[in-house]
Amino acid sequence: MSSTDVPASTDSLAGESWQKSWPEVVGKSIKEAREIILKDKPDADIVVLPAGSPVTRDLRPNRVRIFVDTVDDTPFTG
Repeated sequence: MSSTDVPASTDSLAGESWQKSWPEVVGKSIKEAREIILKDKPDADIVVLPAGSPVTRDLRPNRVRIFVDTVDDTPFTG
């Protein structure tokens, strides 16, 4: 199973409709994505991670992971 696959059900969540995705936030800023997700799922625990980050495999229906992989601005010292 890849990191983007979501199991169809688990013993503790079988029969519950808890799976949700937000393809419409792809390409948006983290702030915009967070607002859209929270509008749809106010109890979401949103976690922002670098793309490819290792993650736990435990299922938490309120957790939403946003993976980012671009540098938004020029890094500089100072």
